[in-house]
Amino acid sequence: MNSKCTTTAILIAVLAGSKAFGQQAVAPGGMARIGEIDPRFQSYNIEMVEVTGGRFWKPFGRSHALAAQDLYEYRLPIELSDTRLRNLASALAPAYLRVSGTWANATYFADSEPAPATPPAGYNSVLSRAQWRGVVDFAQAVGARIVTSFAVSAGTRDASGAWMPEQASRLLAYTHSLGAHIAAAEYMNEPTLAAQNGAPPGYDAAAYGRDFRTFRAFMRQASPETLIAGPGSIGDSAAGTTSRISTRDLLASSGADVDVFSYHHYGALSPRCGGRETPDRALSEAWLARTDHALAFYKALRDQFAPGKPIWLTETADAACGGNAWDATFLDSFRYLDQLGRLAKAGVQAVMHNTLSGSDYGLLAERTFTPRPNYWAALLWRRLMGPVVLDPGPPTQAGLHVYAHCATDRAGGVSILAINTSRDMPRALAIPLASERYVLSASRLQSAFVQLNGRTLRLADDALPAITAKPVPAGIVTLPPATITFLAIPLAANPSCR
Repeated sequence: MNSKCTTTAILIAVLAGSKAFGQQAVAPGGMARIGEIDPRFQSYNIEMVEVTGGRFWKPFGRSHALAAQDLYEYRLPIELSDTRLRNLASALAPAYLRVSGTWANATYFADSEPAPATPPAGYNSVLSRAQWRGVVDFAQAVGARIVTSFAVSAGTRDASGAWMPEQASRLLAYTHSLGAHIAAAEYMNEPTLAAQNGAPPGYDAAAYGRDFRTFRAFMRQASPETLIAGPGSIGDSAAGTTSRISTRDLLASSGADVDVFSYHHYGALSPRCGGRETPDRALSEAWLARTDHALAFYKALRDQFAPGKPIWLTETADAACGGNAWDATFLDSFRYLDQLGRLAKAGVQAVMHNTLSGSDYGLLAERTFTPRPNYWAALLWRRLMGPVVLDPGPPTQAGLHVYAHCATDRAGGVSILAINTSRDMPRALAIPLASERYVLSASRLQSAFVQLNGRTLRLADDALPAITAKPVPAGIVTLPPATITFLAIPLAANPSCR
């Protein structure tokens, strides 16, 4: 019997077993190509306040509660030259590095040395040449392209209140002088919340439209290679909070001439900002589906105002305002990977997690840069899930979410991500080919440590441990409760993956 007939026979047998035991069957070799994502799809943010130093969201620590007066904590500037940080960021390459956030809206770029100790009137903080040079050097060292936004506070405005591009011009020129460039830029961070994010009092959609047109004309001339992304909205979908300015009004006023349609999404608010979510909901279908609801809202606006333009999610995590208390644990890895799977399948081109290392939602712990469970999840996605997205076959169902991509480095190979969100029920996939299995699990869901195939993942000094798979023969692959499984199938011979 030839190999094709053998595979067909195995598939028939596996499918029969699948039906008998209520399992899901997949056929890796026949999965259809449904799209392709940016090679830098999985990306991350470093907040501007981390670069300059300043007061950022204070981590919860052991108490999981913060007094109102302790929501923020001063940080020294992040040490971007740190060997461990660079090694870990390099392992996620290629990526976009977005340096922005609320604090960027009122940050003064000091285009002189030494930088002033205090910001000029109309700004809240100072970004020095040395600090921005550190960002550029870090990005080049770790295989990242810079995405940013510019100051829009009172110091950037003329007597009539109109935005002036002088600060943006200086930052661009200095970046170019370093032999680098900014890959993409948003005019400002989260204009839907402009009044509370550094814009002048009374700032509205009409003012945004006027300023965005100035920004767009300036960027086309000063840095034509930089993609213009926008509007970078948050908060006006069913999945978010109530905004002050609607995205629709922003787009109608600005003319919507962008290269990339960008939006932000957090499924919830941290308790720091009044959120009341509890960890018992973190694996629920309703919680995970918030990603879809937000995308549907913004995609409809993209289709109306910027049809055909790529969509980027330029800031996201489990919860806004520093994250929930469980975001530094294995429990949030389900949301993290499920979000990547959903958005890749839906055609979103880039997803920038907030943050690389800052507060509870960082992929890495602050100061020590110790990997958290989401970092290990990100590493496995980077190594296994290539840019070509496939139709996995089984539809998403309660308790079992399956995603498939072409393998990153094996012609014809397929990688499957299977997430069992049930806390007490095993699931199973029927696969007609041998595979290599990587199972992420933890002794308890809210653990700061994660196991790969039963072995706790830890750094060896500053080096990553070996990431090794367990071989699995063709047949039924069991997915234990509350686990995340990657399956690499090198001999899938999928024609879309060659």
